[in-house]
Amino acid sequence: MREIRAEEIEKTTARLCIEANHHLPPDVEKAVRGAAQKEPWPTAKGILQDICRNIDIAAQGVYPLCQDTGMACVFLEVGQEAHITGGSLYEAVQRGVRKGYGEGYLRKSVVADPLRRENTGDNAPALIHTDIVPGDRLHITVAPKGFGSENMSRLAMLKPSDGLLGVKQFVLDTARQAGPNPCPPVVLGVGIGGSFDKVALLAKKALLRPVDTPHPDPYYAALEEELLQKVNALGIGPQGFGGGTTALKVNIEAMPTHIAGLPAAVNVSCHVTRRAAAVL
Repeated sequence: MREIRAEEIEKTTARLCIEANHHLPPDVEKAVRGAAQKEPWPTAKGILQDICRNIDIAAQGVYPLCQDTGMACVFLEVGQEAHITGGSLYEAVQRGVRKGYGEGYLRKSVVADPLRRENTGDNAPALIHTDIVPGDRLHITVAPKGFGSENMSRLAMLKPSDGLLGVKQFVLDTARQAGPNPCPPVVLGVGIGGSFDKVALLAKKALLRPVDTPHPDPYYAALEEELLQKVNALGIGPQGFGGGTTALKVNIEAMPTHIAGLPAAVNVSCHVTRRAAAVL
């Protein structure tokens, strides 16, 4: 049994909140810069170049990548041989979010109640998702999610008879309806299977996979590439001004489901697809 102190979890979570909001993951940055080089439409190319300049400015650590510094989504992989000491795991994460958003001067965007809308003032509570895994380590991933893109996400309880064609159409319809609203170029996390609750989480977890890493199953890797080409063929383009770069990547995650169902979800993320991780 290996001990991990709650204080260290708090400090690490705070650091990751700040890091994720100032430094785009290397794979996403590479995709944006690559798109700027290859984009043939002058207006779209200029917008992508502006995005690259924004990435450079944010990396200096003063201004965040986006004014919407997101709701903190925290993914925990807890080794079954790890023991948290000195406090609660979840309370340590929440304190870390409060500390990171406070010390980093990041915008506080969380309201305590969805209808009464009073701001909590510290961007807590974070949304925490936990998996118990083998080993004695704690893997923390902080993925701040802005709601310009989150609001464009969709879930559908398709019928098995809708099949692959129905899933493809659902993904394309989601991208088309989103249009310029999620600040394209986007990254689309697609979940297929599971149940009503699981498929949405599956779509969000798909956004954690680096955009330069295809699905390990060749069947889904080919589907990711096909959907990416079709989404880009919509011509929405960067910030909705047209062009060939509507999406940087489509990431798919699938899991078993019931014989009577075909759940599908698309979690839309903008070009600021943020995540920062650490292992304790």
